[in-house]
Amino acid sequence: MPTRVAIVGSSGRMGTLISALVEADPEFELVAQITSRDSLEAIEGADLVVDVTVPVVSQQVVERCVALGINVLVGTSGWSSERLAGIRRLLGAEPESGVVVIPNFSLGSVLATSLATHAAKFFDSIEIVEAHHASKVDSPSGTAVRTAELMGAAREDLGPVAAPHVDQRARGQQVASIPIHSVRMQGVSARQDVYFGGEGERVTISHETLSRTSYHTGISVSLRAAREAKGLTVGLDKLIDVGMPSHERT
Repeated sequence: MPTRVAIVGSSGRMGTLISALVEADPEFELVAQITSRDSLEAIEGADLVVDVTVPVVSQQVVERCVALGINVLVGTSGWSSERLAGIRRLLGAEPESGVVVIPNFSLGSVLATSLATHAAKFFDSIEIVEAHHASKVDSPSGTAVRTAELMGAAREDLGPVAAPHVDQRARGQQVASIPIHSVRMQGVSARQDVYFGGEGERVTISHETLSRTSYHTGISVSLRAAREAKGLTVGLDKLIDVGMPSHERT
């Protein structure tokens, strides 16, 4: 029997893509397509809800799903570590349902973040520059926030990065002490560059999305994982083997 899926944010870029993938997959049945402005009543009766809305709506979707005991796959960007902690509290010590939060469905992006997390232990100067299309509502991106948080965790014993003049507005927003600079403009899909500076050298780890087809595999993996999940799972790296030591996969 196929898994009954309701998609909230179905009229957006990711919502349209995920709707098409769900409809083409015999393991799933698309039972509801809901915009960010619609009532959430239509999610009742679904086995799995996919949320690809905006941060303020996403919070409401997750809370409603947890209350109803429906598993939810969150593709909405902007879930910080503080907001994720709120989900853990909401689910409780023995969760009956699951929330899977995927900041980026691209395999290449996940690998780039994993490489950056490993490199963060070897450099004290680190900055992130991320660029997205003009209609993206959150800055910095969820991918950039997660990358910075993972790098910060990897540097826990080393302390904050060297980031001079961060009191100036043009120096970006600091996440886990790492400055993030966001570009929002026409003609851009999605790109993230993580810069590492050392004595006499610089390393750059870059990822760029050229087509939405780059999300297909990640979406498929996430949908299958989300329908069986219990508790909170964050990141596509938790669902695939990216070759990182287990203690680094936080």
